Amino acid sequence: MAIYLLADFGSTYTKLTAIDDVKKDIIATSKAYTTVETNVLDGYNQAYNDLFPGVNKPHIDKVLACSSAKGGFKMVAIGLSPTLTAEAAKRAALGAGTRILKVYSYGLKPHDIEEIEQLQPDVILLSGGTNGGNEKNILKDAKLLTELSLKVPIVVAGNEETYSEIKALFKQSCVNFHLTENVMPQINQLNAEPTRKILRQIFIHNIVKAKGMGDIQASLSNDIIPTPSSVLYAAELLSKGTKTHKGIGNILIVDVGGATTDIHSIGSGKKRQANVQFDGLEEPFSKRTVEGDLGMRYSANSLLESTSYQSFATYTSFDEETIKEKCHFRSQHPEYIADTIEEKIIDNTIAKIAIKTAISRHAGYYIKEQTPSRTIYHQYGKDLRLFTTIIGTGGILVHNDHPEDVLSAALSPTNKTLLTPEQSSLYLDKAYILSAIGLLSTVDKDLAFDIAMKYLTKLN
Repeated sequence: MAIYLLADFGSTYTKLTAIDDVKKDIIATSKAYTTVETNVLDGYNQAYNDLFPGVNKPHIDKVLACSSAKGGFKMVAIGLSPTLTAEAAKRAALGAGTRILKVYSYGLKPHDIEEIEQLQPDVILLSGGTNGGNEKNILKDAKLLTELSLKVPIVVAGNEETYSEIKALFKQSCVNFHLTENVMPQINQLNAEPTRKILRQIFIHNIVKAKGMGDIQASLSNDIIPTPSSVLYAAELLSKGTKTHKGIGNILIVDVGGATTDIHSIGSGKKRQANVQFDGLEEPFSKRTVEGDLGMRYSANSLLESTSYQSFATYTSFDEETIKEKCHFRSQHPEYIADTIEEKIIDNTIAKIAIKTAISRHAGYYIKEQTPSRTIYHQYGKDLRLFTTIIGTGGILVHNDHPEDVLSAALSPTNKTLLTPEQSSLYLDKAYILSAIGLLSTVDKDLAFDIAMKYLTKLN
């Protein structure tokens, strides 16, 4: 018999889940405030004592952990074209579990260096140019980055023909840098994994700087990983299955938070019709997007600005001034919990808009071209129309009286050219176990799959 302890150090709460591999069940859960400003061990120990109260605590065989404390692993990405190398860098970074503060393209300017200083990222990803292609821009950007007083690692993943010059430049300026393979070695070809590997290594080195996290890392069976990576592992496990469990196929995970709405999609999403031509950067099988302007609290104002009052009018009859007041209040009071029918309607509306908008941005789209002989459709991005499973997570869904009604917003098409889901089974991560499942999958995929299927709640 083995007992696994799975820890998720969140920005607000440290959540613990204990799983018995013989019973194939969750035997205890607890949470406590993440005490990142003092010592993360304080919150961890509080959660552990609540998990197993009393003197006779069970023997823990393996402890695994993920973290998004202090706002997660923050970075800026730099590329040449916003639709190609900058987009490739962004996708590689998001797949590694980072939170992207800003993406720069068409060459850095001196004022961009000042802005990067203010953003205070944990890492900078520099890309640009295919191998053998444009060299001028990435070299110019590299030179400007030497003017940073901010001492953070710079990962270089651009035109490899420039690496000897960049290496000499960064060494001369005492820059902490890592060279890896080009994220886009050829036009429209994504090569993300080498960059993700470097970013994960930097994350591990960076996260143990938080007071107490080094002690926790020393007690763990594996390295701490970013929480978004753990959720992505869970999504991949559920989609692909294991050697003994059949996966459930194409899957979407919708995570609605106070500051962001994250979408994970596992599936090819390739073109399905003969008269469709795929254009643009190739889509990864496992894709993650983070919408920093779509959130229930911190980003409530930006959600209204991004989507307009008309989006609210689709779901509620409140006037525009009331909506503005409600969104502003939420952005100023992130701890607020809706306690009246009116306030719950506002929250549900915000959640529906966040889900619908985030799915629309994550999905691909068609552009129609009429030729003398036939109609051709150009597909950009991922086709989600046949994704058969959507799993919702986040407080607004978990604690909702009608989660199916809110999550169904993922199935509301904005227009016919968007390749959003059409018919899907809806599930709820009611026990908040997705990050724990992802952690467990790194050591026992079958057990993780069993637990996930046992605790995910079907809504329709």
